[in-house]
Amino acid sequence: MTDKNKHLECVLSSHKISNEEKLLYKHIDRRNEIIEALEEEYGNNLYPPFNSGSYAKNTAVNIKFDFDLMAPFKRNAFGSNGTLKDMYDSVYQFIYGKYHGKVATVKDQKVSIGIEFYSDVDGHIVNIDVVPGRELNVDRYEEDNKLNLYVNQKFGKIEAGSDYIRSNIQAQIDNIKDRANAEKDTIRKIIRLLKVWKIHKKPQLKSFFIELITIKAIDNRDVTGNLWERLKVVLEYIKDEVKIVSLPDPGNSTNQVADTLTDDEKSILSDDMKYIIERIEENSDNIKMYFPININHPCEEDKKDNNKYGIKKDGVFVPPSVRFG
Repeated sequence: MTDKNKHLECVLSSHKISNEEKLLYKHIDRRNEIIEALEEEYGNNLYPPFNSGSYAKNTAVNIKFDFDLMAPFKRNAFGSNGTLKDMYDSVYQFIYGKYHGKVATVKDQKVSIGIEFYSDVDGHIVNIDVVPGRELNVDRYEEDNKLNLYVNQKFGKIEAGSDYIRSNIQAQIDNIKDRANAEKDTIRKIIRLLKVWKIHKKPQLKSFFIELITIKAIDNRDVTGNLWERLKVVLEYIKDEVKIVSLPDPGNSTNQVADTLTDDEKSILSDDMKYIIERIEENSDNIKMYFPININHPCEEDKKDNNKYGIKKDGVFVPPSVRFG
């Protein structure tokens, strides 16, 4: 039988960003390179770009790790009649021309532009997602931090081409960091555990959705006990409430983050949570399927199972990962 709490603590330990310090610095170097390129290309039309994702919120895990780089443009950066689409297309074309087929692959995504740098001599792959945003009010961004994003591809209930996403990205970051700092033993741990599950089982689910629904669960349920008991309460909340939950964007209360999932996707997520709880309660060993340890960074008690081929589990050799990201 698996000690669920001990296992979950090991999952968290194995997924610490500090375990991949070398790769972290490679992300930082590439981020700085992209910032310099954007500033050179757009000059005074661009406010200083900044980290806007999990790394900025201190909720990142060291698998499928990337940087979200917010690029805030001035209102008239693309002409007085310029559209959000003009903004997105310009940034995409610039990044594509600079990197694609040379040192990276570049693809257009839902609201961002994904840059995946080729594997280096260490087998490391750096991923940077550039998110173009345009200030909502002329020359007011430095005061109010309000931005409009362009929806390049439909996701959830939000249609492609929409300018629906109006937000304060800095407020999003501060909301997670402030709450996590006050309740770090619960909020950050559970968010990171759910991100590990998401990466392996539900990669299309937005991390921002996970962050907000975790906080919502903690605000509305008695999340106490050991780590498994606290995680289970959050899983139960998602199961019970995801179909009807309201998740207003901390940066814009009229922005409904719950709408990033369709009704069918919410129903499936509810069923997923129900199944996870039932399987783990039925057999504690099943927790390893949903919340796996990063085999590249096993905990002390697991290292004895290491060998040159990988981690031996139940008679099966699992080859070690040769890439990160």
